[in-house]
Amino acid sequence: MPVRKAVFPAAGLGTRFLPATKAQPKEMLPLVDKPIIQYGVEEAVASGVDNIILVTGRGKNAIEDHFDVSVELESFLEARGRREQLDEVRKISNMINFAYVRQGEPLGLGHAVLVTRELVGDEPFAVILADDVIDADPPAIRQLIDVFARLDGPVLAVECVPREDISSYGVIAIEPNAQLREGIYQVRDLVEKPPRQEAPSDLAIIGRYVLTPDIFPALAKTKSDRTGEIQLTNGLRELLKTRPIYACEVKGVRHDTGNKLGFLKAVVYFALRRPDLAEKFSAYLTSLDLRTPAVKG
Repeated sequence: MPVRKAVFPAAGLGTRFLPATKAQPKEMLPLVDKPIIQYGVEEAVASGVDNIILVTGRGKNAIEDHFDVSVELESFLEARGRREQLDEVRKISNMINFAYVRQGEPLGLGHAVLVTRELVGDEPFAVILADDVIDADPPAIRQLIDVFARLDGPVLAVECVPREDISSYGVIAIEPNAQLREGIYQVRDLVEKPPRQEAPSDLAIIGRYVLTPDIFPALAKTKSDRTGEIQLTNGLRELLKTRPIYACEVKGVRHDTGNKLGFLKAVVYFALRRPDLAEKFSAYLTSLDLRTPAVKG
């Protein structure tokens, strides 16, 4: 069965970016001139997905407005002959079909997926975490969809991360001698944010999944963790009791825009890939004195 739907959890509070996110969603912070979440939506479209399910919460109306028709703006641009900008704005609202569901409280990624149960229905679906902006060809979620088509089981995106960072991620253990082909593994276990010395591997789960509808009863049985949240990793661990789960090392460049340093790196990366900005921006960066300034007491 084809993967036609993609779930975008977007109900978090974005506290790492306060005060910028006090009155606007973190997902709407721009990388150059495009909001973070649009990169993920464009990835889904390029991967053949037909429908987006956005999981939103209080204060997230700007996301819905961004992907909706803006009659006033379009009329303004058309009246002034700004055809290029008009086409860009119209492309956003015509990109794909959107549906929205509210997550009353930010009770974890697993809970965000669970609230989409009625909209997803009885079919496989993708989950895209917009914080992870991945520049890849083919697109990251397409790589997972292709693995799903071959193996007919849930597929997680993974990446090798430094051991000092491993406790910030869900981490997989792989079945011995079960590398199905280069970069594709069968999962033996999953652990959410293990201490560095207890991590079963350096393969961390990143923000792309292709899941099957049997994840929903597994999540319904998953208990909240000590923070009161339902973790998707723990739900997948429950699902693993009944079926194989696979992992795919995504080929591409990933930026974790959920933290300030990752966000700044992504801005520079995408600016340097823009033909209209690359030369002058590169010259500006080269002109900077990048020596660490002395800390003043």
